[in-house]
Amino acid sequence: MRSPSKIQRVLIITDAWSPQVNGVVRTLKNTCQELEALGVRVEMITPLEFKTLPCPSYPEIRLSLATSSRLEKMIEASQADAMHIATEGPLGWAARGAAKRRGWAYTTAYHTRFPEYVNARTGIPVAWLYRLFRSFHRYSSAVLAPTPAIIESLKSRGFVNVKFWTRGVDHKIFFPRIDQQKPDPAHPIFLYAGRLAVEKNVRAFLDLDLPGEKWVAGEGPLESSLKRQYAGVRWIGVVSQHALADLYSRADVFVFPSKTDTFGLVMVEAMACGLPVAAYPVAGPIDVIGSSGAGVLDHDLRQAALQCLEIPREIPIRYASAFTWQAATQQFYEALVPLR
Repeated sequence: MRSPSKIQRVLIITDAWSPQVNGVVRTLKNTCQELEALGVRVEMITPLEFKTLPCPSYPEIRLSLATSSRLEKMIEASQADAMHIATEGPLGWAARGAAKRRGWAYTTAYHTRFPEYVNARTGIPVAWLYRLFRSFHRYSSAVLAPTPAIIESLKSRGFVNVKFWTRGVDHKIFFPRIDQQKPDPAHPIFLYAGRLAVEKNVRAFLDLDLPGEKWVAGEGPLESSLKRQYAGVRWIGVVSQHALADLYSRADVFVFPSKTDTFGLVMVEAMACGLPVAAYPVAGPIDVIGSSGAGVLDHDLRQAALQCLEIPREIPIRYASAFTWQAATQQFYEALVPLR
């Protein structure tokens, strides 16, 4: 992959960054790493540079107290050739305002179905929220979305300039860590990894009548209540990527109960470690798993999980090998436009 000659300095503005642990942060970090490997200089504007307030009902997510005028000065000082506004939070809106005022071109991304998430938490109509998000992305030169199904969904809601930006896997981290045997039919291990939040639909997994054990890795607003309600589950908490790869390698099925994720990076990471995926046939899993044979999609999640026990582990490993951050970053880079 070569970098375009006119774009050697890229500025990325994001409301999602460390110490947050989620797919957006992981995507941006891997993209930065790939860009820098090409000799492209990447600068970041993140909440670490601002005073912040905890997000209501999501205290681990910090909302930056930023003004458009301050973002304008920071963007100018960066001397960037191209600018990417990654999120629709306070920093994203401030950067958008500065860009509109100065006539700067930029790209944006649709990482997360926030309209559905906010609706699940507050009851605010999804249509109202999509109207707001459509306004946010209206002047973007390219709205980058992770799957064909999400692209079509956004277009149907009036979004324009939507382009494909897939996701990858760090295959130096996510690979089978142990000699994997065929699942013990009397005691299989079903794993979920991700946020413990209402939009992730974790209870759909925890309520399943399955043999063996259920393991859960992650944290979130529902953690305390879920632990009280589901005492028989093995609660692992947040782990490093290497430890997560170990969990994937030791489990027998990865269960992905979310119906609102745009991609579901954990699905590809799990498959790279040889773990078949059980999920609902909705946007995200439809594009990531599809008819690959690396998992099972079914409205009956229990049936999908049980059928995954019959999938040889080499199938998801082989399928996941096609997902690389180098290929994903190529798409990201080709969508960039000169700032001025």
